[in-house]
Amino acid sequence: MPTLNWLTREEDVRAAGRVQYRLLEDVPRLSAGNGDTANMLIQGDNLEALKALLPFYAGRVKCIYIDPPYNTRSAFAHYDDNLEHSRWLAMMWPRLELLRDLLAEDGSIWVQLDDNEAHYARVMLDELLGRRNFVADVVWQKSYAVRSNAEFVSSSTEHIFWYCRNREKHQPKKIPRTERQRDRFSNPDNDPRGPWQSITFTISLLSGARGRQYAKTGTSPNLYAVTSPSGISIMPPQGRCWARSETAFRELNEDGRLWWGKEGNRTPRLKMFLSESKEGVLPTTLWASGDDYGFNQEGVRELRALGAAFPTPKPERLIQRILQIATNPGDLVLDSFLGSGTTAAVAHKMGRRWIGVEMGDHAESHCALRLRKVIDGEQGGISESAGWQGGGGFRFYRLGPSAFDADGAIRAEVGFSMLAAHVWFTETGHPWDGNQDGPEEGPSQDLRQGSAGSPALGVHDGRAYALLYNGVLGDRSANGGNVLTRATLARIRVEIAAVAPGFDGPLTVYGERSRLTVPTLVRERIDFKQTPYDIKAHR
Repeated sequence: MPTLNWLTREEDVRAAGRVQYRLLEDVPRLSAGNGDTANMLIQGDNLEALKALLPFYAGRVKCIYIDPPYNTRSAFAHYDDNLEHSRWLAMMWPRLELLRDLLAEDGSIWVQLDDNEAHYARVMLDELLGRRNFVADVVWQKSYAVRSNAEFVSSSTEHIFWYCRNREKHQPKKIPRTERQRDRFSNPDNDPRGPWQSITFTISLLSGARGRQYAKTGTSPNLYAVTSPSGISIMPPQGRCWARSETAFRELNEDGRLWWGKEGNRTPRLKMFLSESKEGVLPTTLWASGDDYGFNQEGVRELRALGAAFPTPKPERLIQRILQIATNPGDLVLDSFLGSGTTAAVAHKMGRRWIGVEMGDHAESHCALRLRKVIDGEQGGISESAGWQGGGGFRFYRLGPSAFDADGAIRAEVGFSMLAAHVWFTETGHPWDGNQDGPEEGPSQDLRQGSAGSPALGVHDGRAYALLYNGVLGDRSANGGNVLTRATLARIRVEIAAVAPGFDGPLTVYGERSRLTVPTLVRERIDFKQTPYDIKAHR
């Protein structure tokens, strides 16, 4: 497969692996609403934030939408969009790689760009996600006005690249019919099945297997004469054949599913009943209706109504349409270039869980402010169509220090559940849930409020894992919770049996020291790893 090459590519494709594992520090004074919510607003560099999220959310995000800097050679107030081309590619590669790793097997990612970098991003996405997982290049009309000061052409559209993680498991939803689309249904023949619209009952004769057979023999199984209700014999139009076999045609006609025109003498068309297509319609690749998808100016007005301003914010209706296609209520949505907070606001109103990442001060001044108003029940944007009345909450986080200091030691503020998630993810490649029954004590709380009561992390692929750290067994002494002894091993075995009854496989134990002899470790099939030296500080 062709790949994209740029000056620093070899270094950039390894960049995600070099990112330090950072702590996420809860900032309660900037959080809002329900304190038990899973919604997260993170302030900090999105590359480091995505790395920090991996141990908890790898493979769990149903929909990712990003609207990254377009590299338009113009400086905005909140960030510098004037990146040289190779620097833009260097910025995007590791972030797209980590976003891919966070995406669920049945999930999708939507990347919005203009013509400046869109086609280069498409090649990167092909390489990272696979060309077969490309779904569509959705063209969104961002403006209806013509810019008279444009150099050669007034740009009216942007690209939204839609990729899935696994084509076999991706099941996008159809979109609701608009009033305009429903008005196309009528019932001129008083069919008891209700309103319908007609669609063509013919297909091209010259394509595919039909075309090859017709070119070779001059015949086709779907080339036959039909008789209209008025008694006229009708053949398909030149170059076309009927869409169904003669037997299927007779069954449809007997069931009253063909429309022959008011006089009963027209080429038959197939009746499609509104009552049988309630699930909606397939999305198209052209999103050009402001009523359905909004324009950029609408996004500006929505923010202005909330007392804020931001360059080219996306309208809520655009994000609503993406989430209608890609998610169900309760699914997890991620935007790592949150900007003014539109994705989080729309996900919140639509009953989706969300994570938003924004680096600048406006994570607080714009995003947090906007989301507090959403919780209070603001009625702008999609609020009316979504039936939004307020509620829910979010927790505000900032990127803290690396989990490991310059000497590779684990920082004192790292709690058990945070380290457990890191160990589990680096060993298994999967996120860790833990035994969640309440928040952790201490200056730092882990993302999932995991219990610090059990050293057993779980069983994966026939191997069990345990962590002896930070007094998990309630005893920090040399013979207690952080050292592998016969007593702590017995406790680990009991805890493993609780989560995996009958398990009798090998065991990996992380701890400060082991007091078991080498023959004992071999006999018990234990792989002992010493903290912090054997803990991978990187991915």
